[in-house]
Amino acid sequence: MSSACGEEIAIRVRTYIGMVEDALRQIDAQVDRGGLNREVISIIELVRDYVSDAKYYMGVGDCITALSCVSYAEGLLDALARLGEVSVNWRRSKPAKVFVGGTFDLLHPGHVRFLKEASAHGLVYAVVARDENVYRVKGRYPILSEEERLELISSIKYVYKAMLGDRNDFLNPITSIKPDIVFLGPDQSVDEKKLEADLVKRGVKVKVMRMGRRLSGKNLSSSGIIKEVLRRYCSLK
Repeated sequence: MSSACGEEIAIRVRTYIGMVEDALRQIDAQVDRGGLNREVISIIELVRDYVSDAKYYMGVGDCITALSCVSYAEGLLDALARLGEVSVNWRRSKPAKVFVGGTFDLLHPGHVRFLKEASAHGLVYAVVARDENVYRVKGRYPILSEEERLELISSIKYVYKAMLGDRNDFLNPITSIKPDIVFLGPDQSVDEKKLEADLVKRGVKVKVMRMGRRLSGKNLSSSGIIKEVLRRYCSLK
């Protein structure tokens, strides 16, 4: 993420984008009722394009360009509202912080889809498990080192911020980030109620959510990829 996109600035710009998206949803209802002329509708479509651009630039860490795009989008809607062409109630709500954690070894489409679904709920803070903790839990070290896995996860556009986990207490990053949501994968062996209770004891109240179902496919898990590599190449002379 660029230096122009520090945490506080990024949250403000994403809030701004969310506000304009909310205004567009309000206007959609007016479009559905057929109360807008073709010229106004074409301007609204231009607003959508600028919002889409703003989201793209946020995804690549360019807060300045994102802010320019969303500001122009708001200006167009504000002008339409002042002319009496549309009715908008501007509402500003801060995006939620969404915590995810995992090994993220041999990055594959299953990881990406998990992070994409998490990002639908807010800004994703991804914690990558330490090598020694993976060994302690799984009895083997990951194929990629913790620094390599961190670099890969940091490059995913759905991730706002990535960091390494705590060596001794996996709850420490959660208490530090203070997320609104903890988003779990379908196979993560975590008791949601116990996790919520343990975090409340530490002064952190969160909503624990879980991805509804595991995505099917042999290349949608690290173990599946390893088995496929072994099948294809380990019998070669």
